[in-house]
This record gives sequence, structure tokens and C-alpha cells, in this order.
Amino acid sequence: MTVGRSACDWRFDSGRPCLDLVATGIGTTGACELLDGAERLADWLVAAGLVPGGTRLDAVDESWVVRFRQLRTGVDRLLTAELGGRGAGSALDRVNALAAEAPPGLRAVRGRGGKLVRVLSADPDCGALLAAVARDVVELLTDPVARAALRRCEAGNCRRIYLDTSRGRRRRWCSSEVCGNRERVARHRRRVAAVAVRDAPVAVPDAAVS
Repeated sequence: MTVGRSACDWRFDSGRPCLDLVATGIGTTGACELLDGAERLADWLVAAGLVPGGTRLDAVDESWVVRFRQLRTGVDRLLTAELGGRGAGSALDRVNALAAEAPPGLRAVRGRGGKLVRVLSADPDCGALLAAVARDVVELLTDPVARAALRRCEAGNCRRIYLDTSRGRRRRWCSSEVCGNRERVARHRRRVAAVAVRDAPVAVPDAAVS
């Protein structure tokens, strides 16, 4: 399978590949399942930067989809527990087990025009790509600065987890352009509605008119 689909459906504003994987789940926005098949997973792997563009992903099948969804669930549980100050032993054990595997090897080769480009040193392997995501989780949670920047989106219909790298660490939404704009529009509509109610003329009963 050669991936050639547009990645316009994906969002990568969480700040880390592992967080972007969690964001593909139904529970993050109430939307449909984004990893709904082998082709979609292959598309995501390229769009997320886990494999170089142009990589043939013929080996990706439904078993890969199941394993990536399982990792996604574990990462979501682990991060949710961390944000809540709780433990998540089984999820952490699963992430650690996957992170112990070797991630994909990379090589630099000459591309068009003589520029060096990245390619995988071997055919893509599901375990190696799962390891790359799991290692990202480990690096995130063991980095005090990154761990302190973990946030849950405050938008009413979103529960994405993201890294707040804004100045002053006051970012409230996973994306200012998406959830932030949606919340601002909703506030504006509420203000307009409140003003309309306040300024609406009061009907005077006919009997009160002399």
C-alpha cells in the first residue's frame, strides 16, 4: 500500500506524536473513529511523521489497527491518570513493554536534486512503530518540563490532551483556531442573545391602556 491520501482530516496540534495518536479516538471529540481501517492508519503514520513520506506500507493490515488502538487506549488511560494524580499500573506496564522494543531504523539517502532524505532502513514493522510511540510517552512523562505542560482542553465538547507551550502557560484549548474559535463564537452568541432579551420591548396588556 502506497499512501497517497490527503492528511487534511488529521490534526497535529497536541505537541507530541503520542498525544496526536490519542486524539484520533472517538472519546476525544465525540467524532467518528479516525483509525477506521488499514488505509487510514497508514495515512496517519505518514502524516504523524512516524515513517517518511513515500514509504510503502503494504504490510499494514487490520491487525496493525487493533494494536495501535490498544496502545491508544493505554496511553489515554495513563495520561488521564497522570493528570488526575493517580496511578495507572497496567497501562504503564504496557507502554514500558512496548517501549523496550527497537524503534524503526533510519538512513539518509540522496533524493532528487542530491538532497539527503530520510528512509527506513528496513520494511516497516508494527512492533517497531508501536515502540516509537511508546518511547515518546516515556520521554514525555519522565521530562519534568514537558510533564508540567500537559493540559486537558477546556472546550465543552473536547477532551484532547495537549502540551501547553505558550508564554505564561495560559493556553486553555488544544487549538486556538479550532476549539478556541468555537468557544469564542459560542460566547459571542450568548452575549448577543442576552442583549436581545434585555432590550426586547415589554408587551403591555390591553387592559392596562386607558
